[in-house]
Amino acid sequence: MRKIQYLIIGMLMLLSFSAGAQNASGRHKEWQEKMKAEKIAYLTDAVGLTSAEAEKFWPVYNKAEMERFQAFRKIMETYKALDEAVKAGKKDKEIEKLLDAYLSSLSAEKAIDAKYAKQYRAILSEIKVAKLFLAEESFRRNQIHRLGKRGGGEAKPEDKH
Repeated sequence: MRKIQYLIIGMLMLLSFSAGAQNASGRHKEWQEKMKAEKIAYLTDAVGLTSAEAEKFWPVYNKAEMERFQAFRKIMETYKALDEAVKAGKKDKEIEKLLDAYLSSLSAEKAIDAKYAKQYRAILSEIKVAKLFLAEESFRRNQIHRLGKRGGGEAKPEDKH
């Protein structure tokens, strides 16, 4: 289910990148900055970061976010290639190679969380690291809910952690 949600978010992000790139690029950048500010405020509050912790934490977190974004792009690239190959009726050998690349990209994305969890633990207490991961999931669910409401969908609000 989580993979499907990531794919939906990814597709929405890709659509937002391509839709009216020239005219919408300013609005998109504005939207991205707004989401980033909301996320920073949400996570800072949910984790209970002190100013000293925040000073050390945010550079590490921003680096992790960049790696996640790059990993997500790789997932989308491998997904698209696999999807196109399946639809084109490619041979099993080619499908196998593309499927392995897709699965590898999913694993690489998951490894990012483990890698950075170690770094977060050097900065924050265990409870704050746990709160961070819970808050990230809560924020993501809230965003999906907001998108669902705007799109007229019947999304249900998720419980806050």
